[in-house]
Amino acid sequence: MFGFRSRRGRALSPAANLYLELLKNSVGNRIYDDDLDLMRGSFTRDATGKLASTQGAPVDGALKLLGLIWPSRAHTMIGVPRLDNIRACAEAAIRDGVAGDFIETGVWRGGACIFMRGILKAHGIEDRVVWVADSFEGLPPGDPAKYPKESPTEFHQYADLAVSLAQVQQNFARYGLLDGQVKFLKGWFRDTLPTAPMKKLALMRLDGDLYESTMDALVSLYPKLSSGGFAIIDDYNLVPSCNEAVDDFRRERGIREPISLIEGGGSFWRKA
Repeated sequence: MFGFRSRRGRALSPAANLYLELLKNSVGNRIYDDDLDLMRGSFTRDATGKLASTQGAPVDGALKLLGLIWPSRAHTMIGVPRLDNIRACAEAAIRDGVAGDFIETGVWRGGACIFMRGILKAHGIEDRVVWVADSFEGLPPGDPAKYPKESPTEFHQYADLAVSLAQVQQNFARYGLLDGQVKFLKGWFRDTLPTAPMKKLALMRLDGDLYESTMDALVSLYPKLSSGGFAIIDDYNLVPSCNEAVDDFRRERGIREPISLIEGGGSFWRKA
């Protein structure tokens, strides 16, 4: 994973690699412990996607590593393997000259997008944007009448998932990464993504949990994904309704690129 060359053709320095490792461990809060009192009301996710409260239990380091808890302090809950996947895909796109910006749909506290921006910074990339797309109000209620395969989990009732735009922007600023290469799309995906102004994408990371949110993002953004670009689905193999949306989309459009699973949850494929 390390040793990728920057835009200028030089290998990343040891200091740049150290910066990205430190940034990864910072957004995932592997630097400091989570407070037990702040873990109250946080959740773990089982194999069916159902959420279970931790009720202030001691933080399980193995679950936190894999991104299977809602941590108290971290700016992302996705865990180390999925953060490593972001770096590997982003750096492959940079290395191979894949045209386009980066986007995440469903950002929580913004940590994964902060990491994307840090990757561009470490590589000296000044002509790509990180798009940060979220309602910044939590998830919408599911609509099983319209989408029969929708998740029965009532994600919209979990207040911990609602993080304001101002808070996410403040989190970017804390890392010195809130600048003109970060753009925010506020609103439900069905309203914002069809007219999103980016022309091309090199990396799209979807983290919407719901069938509807996943499908809305795929329909609007996948046509903009450049050849050689990466589609990363955070909830694949974690939330069954997300699997259904991805599988339906791929089948309907004849997408046959193999899906690779990520340790702990999530998947990705590279557009042919």
